[in-house]
Amino acid sequence: MTSNPHPVDRRRLLRGAVLLGTAAATGGLAATGHALGTAAPVQAGPAGFPTYRYLGQPLDFAALRYNPTKELIFPCVRGVYDRISGGLGRYYLYYAPHDAPGGICLAYGNSLAGPFTEYHANPIIGRTWSPHYSVSHVSSPHVLWNTATRQFYLYFHGENNTTRLAISGNGVTFTYHGVVLSTAMVPNTTETSYARVFEHSIPALGSRYVMVFMAYHTVSPGLRKIFWGWSADGRSWQFDPQPLVSPAGDGETDLSGAHLLKRNGTSYVVYHGGSGRMYLTEVGNNFDREVHLGVFHTPLTGAPDNRRSAAPAFGTDRGMEYMFYEAGQRGGTRIAVARAV
Repeated sequence: MTSNPHPVDRRRLLRGAVLLGTAAATGGLAATGHALGTAAPVQAGPAGFPTYRYLGQPLDFAALRYNPTKELIFPCVRGVYDRISGGLGRYYLYYAPHDAPGGICLAYGNSLAGPFTEYHANPIIGRTWSPHYSVSHVSSPHVLWNTATRQFYLYFHGENNTTRLAISGNGVTFTYHGVVLSTAMVPNTTETSYARVFEHSIPALGSRYVMVFMAYHTVSPGLRKIFWGWSADGRSWQFDPQPLVSPAGDGETDLSGAHLLKRNGTSYVVYHGGSGRMYLTEVGNNFDREVHLGVFHTPLTGAPDNRRSAAPAFGTDRGMEYMFYEAGQRGGTRIAVARAV
């Protein structure tokens, strides 16, 4: 793949940026939520993406039944109202603690603005699943609706060098499939985790799905970078041995939590760096580019971000665009939601 580690002219991008949506009235959030007016002034996003303004916390953190380590990470939200009948709500929100014991958790709600209700039997996947594995923790859930099989594919890590797949017909009860990614499959890596999978065709590769994930790359200098893979069915994968996005182009030392976005007839990944900011890089529809476009989202200096926003996930509800993300410094993170303005 070709590489351009230097950011493009940000002033040109900002002149051409388009703000999408309007700021609607605040409502429906958990008691820990905050109003739109608490955020910083609106600025244009790169490449025509909207700016997302903090809306609140979709979960009542203090009331959670399952919250063993008092930190939640890696949200993934999926609309289920048009895919299954008899669902718990219109939307399912998946999340997890990171530290041991971890555990894949589920909440449900009828609006992306919240509130979301904790599923009564969390975690839906734990750190031991006999006879398949027994690990210190499982975390970073990402759910794909597989249109070919009409099933929910849940990708999660545990340990940090292994990503696994479980499959479900209802998004709640899962059957174990197996390991889909490990350090043994990507040369010169010691971590392969925080995977997200998307439906995206690359005809030259015969692929229908792509995966973006974080790997610790031992090639000097050893850094956490964004890697990628491709698959025809979402179960068997091939991986590029070279990183898709490296941190030097953003002035960072480590990257993680990538998400695929599409706009302007091309493809991008958004991810966070060690500074706590989120960045945007164009990778192209064939994942053969690396054009760093600068800061995608800046965290709030105060709560709940406390200068760190990470692991974004996106959804649209009744024409309004939302971004769920991991807010706060590690060890005390919350799930937050922002809305396009």
